[in-house]
Amino acid sequence: MTFEVVMAGFGGQGVMLMGQILAYAGMVHGKQVSWMPSYGPEMRGGTANCTVIVADEAVGSPVVAHPYAVVALNRPSLDKFESAVRPGGVLIYNESLISTPPTRSDIKVVAVAANQIADELGNVKVANMVALGALLEVTDLVPMECIIAALKKALPAHRQDMLAVNLAAIERGKQAAVIP
Repeated sequence: MTFEVVMAGFGGQGVMLMGQILAYAGMVHGKQVSWMPSYGPEMRGGTANCTVIVADEAVGSPVVAHPYAVVALNRPSLDKFESAVRPGGVLIYNESLISTPPTRSDIKVVAVAANQIADELGNVKVANMVALGALLEVTDLVPMECIIAALKKALPAHRQDMLAVNLAAIERGKQAAVIP
């Protein structure tokens, strides 16, 4: 099985870290993975997205035109990638920053108040982990123990104290992921 995911948002929202964690978790799970970042011209504050592929077989190309899943953390990302999700796929969007929901009816649409939940946890920077938790809940991409191992690897030594709040954010995202 091959899962292709596009994660997108403003630079500084942790989109790349979210993708790296998913890619690391895929490797820990024994899968073949690809992670490809893409930045807007402004870097922080501009648009940023990454493509992650988690597969049973070798990944032939990191380029994905119609991903199975999209995680959109802001309105420009939703506008850009909503139409790309393949029919039957999944679109997770951050309803804290996106007031108008997606319009597609041929995909699973999951609204998650990522910023609000992160704020409730005391650190708005973990909104990306809330969104990742929602993705994990509705796709079952990798087991949680692989995510934990990936988080430990992805967080630099001076950020290991953030492990607990990141894990709490993922759990809250999983709980919030309700498919209507």
